[in-house]
Amino acid sequence: MRTWLKIGLAIVVLYGVLCGAALLVMYQTPERFSRVMMDVPDAAFVVLPFKPLWYTARAGRLHPGDPAPGFSLPTQDQKATVRLASYRGSEPVVLVFGSYT
Repeated sequence: MRTWLKIGLAIVVLYGVLCGAALLVMYQTPERFSRVMMDVPDAAFVVLPFKPLWYTARAGRLHPGDPAPGFSLPTQDQKATVRLASYRGSEPVVLVFGSYT
């Protein structure tokens, strides 16, 4: 009976360590995260709770009503730079990230 208890405890500890390691990797930059995830075996995606860990790691610090962080982006033709702060208080701004292909 004690042997099974030790095995069970070892499995629980190992699972916790693996979940903690996955969460730690998810807090890294996208480049580092992708390099690590390339080497993760497919079975890990079935066993570990990746979706809740991902939502925890990438939740961010902004809340509804908070001002958007400032940033600058080049225009599509690369001839000018657009700053988000230049629109503050003058008109609504909608940011769309994605692909239209």
